[in-house]
Amino acid sequence: MVNDMVKAIVTGAAGRMGGRIITLIRDSEEITLAGAVEQKGHRLAGTDVGDYLGLGKTGVILEDDLNKCIDRGDVVIDFSSHTASVDNLRIAAQNNKAIVIGSTGITPDEMEQIADASRGARCVLAPNMSVGVNVMFKVLKDVAGILGDGYDVEIVEAHHNQKKDAPSGTAVKMAETIADALGRDLEEVGVYGRKGMIGARPKNEIGIQTVRAGDIVGEHTVIFGGIGERLEFVHRAHSRDNFARGAIRAAVWLMDKDNGLYDMQDVLGLKN
Repeated sequence: MVNDMVKAIVTGAAGRMGGRIITLIRDSEEITLAGAVEQKGHRLAGTDVGDYLGLGKTGVILEDDLNKCIDRGDVVIDFSSHTASVDNLRIAAQNNKAIVIGSTGITPDEMEQIADASRGARCVLAPNMSVGVNVMFKVLKDVAGILGDGYDVEIVEAHHNQKKDAPSGTAVKMAETIADALGRDLEEVGVYGRKGMIGARPKNEIGIQTVRAGDIVGEHTVIFGGIGERLEFVHRAHSRDNFARGAIRAAVWLMDKDNGLYDMQDVLGLKN
């Protein structure tokens, strides 16, 4: 039974998400931990991951280079950083391994590199691995298509005060999804914060507002504001476990897929 389990290598393994993924993998019957990786020179490199996570000895030592353990796994689960994720994808492709990327803040240039490298690897890339959020993406697409141009669209996202990128990758994905459904170019209509005498709101604007405070795990509110009514769609993450479970689900799903770039909509079968 154990030999048939998917063998995962977790990058960003000493971070918040990496730690939760490793902890949940321990309790899974489908996937097992084969390796753990952090950035070069990390202070915990060389230690058993169970020691710093309070899990007891696991036999998996934290490495500071993916190349040192890539041959031990079937799939890499990557929550490192947007720059490191591109390199990790290349290493996975070179070694015929699958990879799940949950890093945010990916630039347009990095996205092109990921699309190119994924031609030689099985890759799931998603700004948010939560099942609930990905259901919300589909709902927003359908709702925007039904409401059309008669409703103003505003997105408010809130996260903890240590989050480095703004707006969140999830908020951007929501805005892109709505813009596509409405036939708009987000580069032209996206507004990221407002101040001063800005005048009346242009009809096609899609507003994205950012909040950073305390230990908020993640909250996204999408408002469709019409004349005489408004619709609000809210997703609140109570812990990081829903993201971790989604990443593990994606890793297992990838095992029998062809090379290419996928997202959580593919994993969950939500695409039309």
